[in-house]
Amino acid sequence: MQSHPTNATQAKDRHYMQLSNSLARLSQAVGHTADLCELLKSNLDAMRTLASSHAAQFMTVAAGLNAEPEA
Repeated sequence: MQSHPTNATQAKDRHYMQLSNSLARLSQAVGHTADLCELLKSNLDAMRTLASSHAAQFMTVAAGLNAEPEA
């Protein structure tokens, strides 16, 4: 048996190291994406509230403008 690694073993180890680094970056990216999804959820909830408020204001103004004049 040889006491030093062969070129194939070195290449395999290098590929495993690259895979490990890629998986670490992927894990970070997935975590960042999860954080962004939570932020998006919060922003969408705020937009829904704002849209509801604006719709109510619009309907109130429209009702006042479209009111039948009293004779």
